[in-house]
Amino acid sequence: MTDESNTKRQWKDFFGPNLGYIQEQYEQFSSDPESVDASFRELFAELGAPPAELGAQPSRTAPAAGGQVAVDATLLKKLVAAEKLVGNIRTYGHLAANTDPLGLRASSDTRLLEPSTFELNESDLSRFPASLLWDHAPAGVSNGWEAIQKLRNSYTQSIGFEFSHVHDETERDWLSAKAESGIANASLNVEERKSLLNLLLHVEQFESYLHRTFVGQKRFSVEGVDMLIPVIDEIVRQAVQDGASHILMGMAHRGRLNVLAHVLGKPYEKIFSEFHHAPNKELVPSEGSVGINSGWAGDVKYHLGADRSVAGARILLANNPSHLEYVNSVVEGFSRAAQEDRTQPGFPRRDPSKSLAIQVHGDAAFPGEGIVAETLNFTGLDGFTNGGSIHIIANNRIGFTTDSKDSRSTHYASDLAKGYEIPIVHVNADDPEACIAAVRLACEYRDKFKKDFLIDLVGYRRYGHNEMDDPEGTQPLVYEKVRAHKTVATLYAERLKAEGALSAADIDRMIQDTQAELQKAYDVMKEQAASGKRRNEGSIPDAPETTETAVPLERLKEINAALLQVPDGFTVYPKLQRILQRRGSMLDEGEKVDWALAETLALATILADGKPIRMSGQDAERATFSHRHIVLNDHKTGEKFSPMHHFPQAKASFAVYNSPLTEGAVLGFEYGYNVFSPETFTIWEAQYGDFANAAQVIFDQFISAGRTKWKQRSSLAMLLPHGYEGQGPEHSSARLERFLQLSAENNWTVANLSTAAQYFHLLRRQAAWTEHEGARPLVLMSPKSLIRNPRVLSPGSELASGSFKLVLEQQGLGKKASAVRRLILCTGKVAVDLEEALDSAKDQDMSWLHIVRVEQLYPFPAKEIAEIISRYSKLEEIVWVQEEPKNMGAWTFMEPRIRELAGGKAVHYIGRPDRSSPASGHQEVHAAEQQSILSLSLQQKALNTILLGR
Repeated sequence: MTDESNTKRQWKDFFGPNLGYIQEQYEQFSSDPESVDASFRELFAELGAPPAELGAQPSRTAPAAGGQVAVDATLLKKLVAAEKLVGNIRTYGHLAANTDPLGLRASSDTRLLEPSTFELNESDLSRFPASLLWDHAPAGVSNGWEAIQKLRNSYTQSIGFEFSHVHDETERDWLSAKAESGIANASLNVEERKSLLNLLLHVEQFESYLHRTFVGQKRFSVEGVDMLIPVIDEIVRQAVQDGASHILMGMAHRGRLNVLAHVLGKPYEKIFSEFHHAPNKELVPSEGSVGINSGWAGDVKYHLGADRSVAGARILLANNPSHLEYVNSVVEGFSRAAQEDRTQPGFPRRDPSKSLAIQVHGDAAFPGEGIVAETLNFTGLDGFTNGGSIHIIANNRIGFTTDSKDSRSTHYASDLAKGYEIPIVHVNADDPEACIAAVRLACEYRDKFKKDFLIDLVGYRRYGHNEMDDPEGTQPLVYEKVRAHKTVATLYAERLKAEGALSAADIDRMIQDTQAELQKAYDVMKEQAASGKRRNEGSIPDAPETTETAVPLERLKEINAALLQVPDGFTVYPKLQRILQRRGSMLDEGEKVDWALAETLALATILADGKPIRMSGQDAERATFSHRHIVLNDHKTGEKFSPMHHFPQAKASFAVYNSPLTEGAVLGFEYGYNVFSPETFTIWEAQYGDFANAAQVIFDQFISAGRTKWKQRSSLAMLLPHGYEGQGPEHSSARLERFLQLSAENNWTVANLSTAAQYFHLLRRQAAWTEHEGARPLVLMSPKSLIRNPRVLSPGSELASGSFKLVLEQQGLGKKASAVRRLILCTGKVAVDLEEALDSAKDQDMSWLHIVRVEQLYPFPAKEIAEIISRYSKLEEIVWVQEEPKNMGAWTFMEPRIRELAGGKAVHYIGRPDRSSPASGHQEVHAAEQQSILSLSLQQKALNTILLGR
């Protein structure tokens, strides 16, 4: 037993919870220490077994039978109530925290934090030792009342902590210990304070200078959440100290110019030039303003990104369009790419400490845009996690002109993060030192647990949504308060002056120096504009004209044989084993390679060339139509094995992941991965092509236009299953027309193939282009039923020779040039359907007909098609045949281009009529329509009188 004379606490001090209750707890402790509360474990470890006389203090209840002293029920009830109060302070303290700079929030409901709510008072709480309520009470806190006051102070200052939704007890205890250590009241040293004020003054004076100098121009100022810049700056500093070599940032327009200037180090004169109304923008050194014929379209100043190096680390702010939060997924892809070593076979080796992603969100956009939830879902997924991002909500409490009550159903803008168990701190943007404390907590948590953390930076918006907007018409009460509210730089300067850290003269000098720095930069910009200093932006380079993609047949056979090997004891699903065994002979003479093997061999030879590959998509491991099986599952144990990781010829990593059921965020992630790691052949596959609809923002604003807006090069390959098999509107069309409408300036390749060899060569061509200046994305209308159609098979010799062909001519037709009257142009599955129909009509004379498959739709193969047309001097008509409705598919894109080459010959269309829905939901209707298309195509009659649908 512990010697009473040597303990700070003594058993005689305990007179409330009596002998019966404490001895019961001690018996449980003796058999299983973990079965009792931590406070009792600490008590018994310190004092040993309770003495028999414990509890002899006067009780309100009579002694129990047998002479044992009865439990003091009233005091025990108060102890339970006190523990509930402690739990409430930890869970709900944020509701009473001082996190509202303008006092806009309705009075906080603090009843759950009040002792009186639990019928407790100072006298009651003072009777309990602090350790009974608080495991790690600091020195000087001796009883329960002092513990409650100290805890409440920790949880209700300028930082509100929300951790109770974190299920992992180790993490939750660590977070609580940090909150209770007093970090909300921590202060910086003198030099840190001076540096922080200096940065705040630069932030404020920069915005003020723009406001005065470029009156009425949009800048989406940071004013009201000025601390965003020091917060980001501190995260960068901490990340570099922790060894990160890449800090990747995503944010919308609010405060972007200030971040560019003061975190990314973009010179003031460059930013000023983007505001300056020069007669010829090309004369001004600005990323966002370029010549009309230069090939680069540029973007507005508050969408542009930048990168810089500091202390051996690269800091990158991603370019961001107006769809505010879509860049989140792109930055997550950047971050993952920066962490991976792709130089060895197998999955890439990942080191989360190499990079950190910082995501800045808007308070209306965070709960409002679904892409946020899609991206947060990556946090625990093997194929997409990056070891934790730090999220900041730049919370100005207004979305454009919409109040919070109209933009979300949750209490906080941050509540969405709770579903992903992301710790949250709400911090008052007018308390600079509390903001820095929040950052340090976030960085320490991320470094320790490799998980996301969210900082809700609560401020306000000093002006309207933009500087041309008057907010008082919709928020008159808010802006009455804003006008009377001092800036955070002023508040912090007054605080430092009051505490004697700086004098008034020191602060005035800092302001004057900042203003002089801004004026000097403006003068430099004006001089450059006047001198006509030019920037040579150049033009967008073309892809290589020729690319070697053939692989010697013996090498293909060696790789194929190696890919069919599995470890001893590994049981392949019997049905699949038979399929794989058939691949063993597909390269033999007289045999043919199917779509699946052509794809596998293309990917394997790319790896053998030393180029890493990353592939993702819903069910990408086996593929939606069960053709790929690039990852095998042991039929008995469920163990996974990919031959692509183990065949001896591989010289680089291969990553394949079944993605979550989301298109927008996954496609954005893969785009970001590819942009950051251009040497990686990156592939995204939609489960069905129409599912790409849900990722349209990524296609429209990043993939199709990223190069012309931001010089952001990508070679991302997208496989979009497409084809009319009577499966209804939503499983037929990948919306080919949309991608063709977006096609311009050689921005990407759009293809629709009809043979396995073409697929093999196209994949290898795309991989070969990844690091070329002319690299561009690939949009491929990949097949569904054609995957197993024998007419798509190719002999191995076609993989071992030749290259990707922009057009293919139908064999057996067009031999007698003088006889050809009709030239059919088509693409994809309908071309194979036409071939089948030709076989059915092989007893008929088809010398009047020739059929050409346009395998690459964009860039349009004008030279190849023109050469074919030139062969047929008696040609009367050129017909475009498609299975999609007339207002969909490729027709509207192809028609003017075909007419330009037709030389006055008639140009006709055969296909379904204009429709609002992509396809019929009735199999019999589909079959009848498809048969009509084929019959009309092969019918030697004047088409202008019998077009389908007329």
